Amino acid sequence: MIYKTDEEIELMEISAKLTSGTLAAIASIIKPGMSTLDIDRYANEFIRDHGALPSFHNFGGFPFHICASVNDAIVHGFPNHQPLKEGDIVSIDVGAYKNGFHGDQAYTFIIGDVAEELIQLVKITKESLAKGIAQAIHGNRIGDIGYAIESHIVPYGYGLVRETGWSWLRP
Repeated sequence: MIYKTDEEIELMEISAKLTSGTLAAIASIIKPGMSTLDIDRYANEFIRDHGALPSFHNFGGFPFHICASVNDAIVHGFPNHQPLKEGDIVSIDVGAYKNGFHGDQAYTFIIGDVAEELIQLVKITKESLAKGIAQAIHGNRIGDIGYAIESHIVPYGYGLVRETGWSWLRP
């Protein structure tokens, strides 16, 4: 483990707050008819306007600035020209590199009116994130975090995805 100084932690916080700000800015513009490529361009400009670089761009050959996963896409989706429509759920993953440190966050956006079961899915997965974070404490292991998450979602009929599709990094 590499311990960080107080100054390094402050720099890390700047990058993390920039990713939060980027997601908040996306929240203000995302709407039906917009494509995830539109969002990719917007995020790139927003991050660069704040003196940082998009972390994901050209990482392992990844050609975009964000990851955008629509509806049943699990994670790390490629932005595309397909217009978003009413009833979509869209997870946007953003990374920003500034002052020698990366910030990385994702958020799931609900576009317009969606089916009640999708609202429940987003609600329960957000709750499971909080349960996992609560277990990220000194003395616990990664398995404790996973157990807290899985224990919360299984009663609702949800499960975990064990593979996340990083195949684009492989030759």
